[in-house]
Amino acid sequence: MDYAPEDDSPKARWERRTEIPLAVASLVFLAAYAVRVLADELPDALLDLCLSLTLAAWALFAVDYAVRWRLSGQRLRFVRTHLLDTVVLVLPLLRPLRVVKVYETVQRRHGRPRLALHARVMAYAGLSTLLLGFTGALGVYQQEHGAPDATILTFGDAVWWTCSTLATVGYGDVVPVTPVGRLIAIGMMGIGMALLGAVTGTFASWLLQVFSAEDDERPPAG
Repeated sequence: MDYAPEDDSPKARWERRTEIPLAVASLVFLAAYAVRVLADELPDALLDLCLSLTLAAWALFAVDYAVRWRLSGQRLRFVRTHLLDTVVLVLPLLRPLRVVKVYETVQRRHGRPRLALHARVMAYAGLSTLLLGFTGALGVYQQEHGAPDATILTFGDAVWWTCSTLATVGYGDVVPVTPVGRLIAIGMMGIGMALLGAVTGTFASWLLQVFSAEDDERPPAG
């Protein structure tokens, strides 16, 4: 299978040049945020450094969004057709998912991706689940552990809640009690159903292809 020639527009060139730097910034953002949430007993100077790294990474995301918006020449249409980018700008904890896109891009630059389509979908869904699960656990723990009547008191509780929510199996008495925590819960439920549907549908499609190939290879009776 041949891939279409690369887009050589200014916007496409900008995106190719900034893919890896922004992926690194995404991981720095996540690491700095995690340190601030999980290691708040560190000296104030280190916590301030983490906050500075977080804000700097967020600023890079905003600059990237503004440049792509300007280069697209679409004005308001860019916002309407790039809703996910807009959401990620507002909720930068989703930014580490760029790492998944970078891996796919690198594979395409070296020719045909090593994994088949079905395997790539399931692998990327799994990686996305890990990243979203970790960021969701961080976010809900930060909001919940100090709230009155909170049931999510430790990061372990937050991880358990996140796993239960992403798996759409419920989480008993461990529930968010703050408005932001419940908003995170709604997002995690939607993401969990979407990822579960993607993996299940891809696996079912792969099984159908396998069985169809076996039927085609089977000699006719008689």
